[in-house]
Amino acid sequence: MGQGVLTVEGVSLRAIAEAVGTPVYVYSAGHIREQYRALAAALAPVRHRICYSVKANGNLVILGMMRSLGAGVDIVSSGELARALAAGFTGADVVFSGVGKTADEMEAALQAGVGMINVESEEELDVLAEVAGRLGVVARVAIRVNPEVTVDTHPYTTTGTKGKKFGVAYDEAEELALRASRTPALALIGLAMHIGSGITETAPFVDALLKVLDVVHGLRGRGVASLTTIDLGGGLGIRYRESDRPLDVNAYADAVLPHLATSGLSLVVEPGRFLVGNAGVLLTRVLYRKKSGGRMIAVVDAGMTDLIRPSHYQAYHEISVDGGDGRPSVPYDVVGPICESGDFFALDRELPELKRGDLLRLGGAGAYGFVMTSTYNARPRPPEVLVDRDRFALVRERETPEDLMRGECLEPPWRSVSR
Repeated sequence: MGQGVLTVEGVSLRAIAEAVGTPVYVYSAGHIREQYRALAAALAPVRHRICYSVKANGNLVILGMMRSLGAGVDIVSSGELARALAAGFTGADVVFSGVGKTADEMEAALQAGVGMINVESEEELDVLAEVAGRLGVVARVAIRVNPEVTVDTHPYTTTGTKGKKFGVAYDEAEELALRASRTPALALIGLAMHIGSGITETAPFVDALLKVLDVVHGLRGRGVASLTTIDLGGGLGIRYRESDRPLDVNAYADAVLPHLATSGLSLVVEPGRFLVGNAGVLLTRVLYRKKSGGRMIAVVDAGMTDLIRPSHYQAYHEISVDGGDGRPSVPYDVVGPICESGDFFALDRELPELKRGDLLRLGGAGAYGFVMTSTYNARPRPPEVLVDRDRFALVRERETPEDLMRGECLEPPWRSVSR
């Protein structure tokens, strides 16, 4: 882990911090392109579509990059649909996932002509059929199957085990899919799954795929001939620390593609973190240092409102110090300014001895970083910067206190209600 002059694609992070201030998110366009092309090459032997998971990082410039690379998008809300359309995607490029789609969101999706809606419950299927019938359209659907496999990841990001809120229970999936195939307002085109995030072994993907293919075989045996697609979701793990072994996409492809090839179905994958996670860093400066209870504490200007993963998931993010080479190593608690004891980025982390004003880089912040920010403590959200080769651009401005108060009022505009 380098502690010298910190750069992204050769561009000095110090120069970016001085230009736009801290905290700030910085993304590498080159890394995103490399990750996308590596995955596309691995999946090339079968018909496939990479549908980028917007929830990982929804910046419009990032979405525009994905579109230019040939990606579709995976969304989970009408807000993400609006972002995708604003970035130039068509409705046909969109897969709509999520357990809690409202009728209004379904209507917006159908009016946009989304390519596939992943249905996750029987009642959702009923509502979708009613909305589609009212609009006079046919909704293209897949049933998201919960394959009930165990993965070695954080419990908050495990989505394919028994009892989770996601998907249709494995032993109910075939019947619900059969019902969808016989509903006039619906066109059953596929089955979907997503077993969790940050998975670094291929075996869980294969186990889950085989169970979903069993549902495919069962449906075909009962006369369903409309299936064209299988959606394997995302979950491809990346490196967060030097000792991590990320998922090898070629090994992933070697493990799953032979099974898909025999099925004759087209493949959809929904990576997010894999494409953008290691493309992003969060820059922050040391405000103050102090000692408490024998522990050295470094207070920085970013907080859990800017990057919540360490507090929420106990996630590890590498921390580098600009110009830290040659300094003695000291264990620090790196904490933010938020009025919560859970506001920290690292505890008892060995770092070069810190000084006031030092610039720190938190790695692996390109996914589930900015998108999970909040304005708690009335803190405006940070800006975002994109680096591409020898240049950088501000792609989201820093919010202001006035932005946070927009839509509020001092005097309530009361409305009378008849009794």
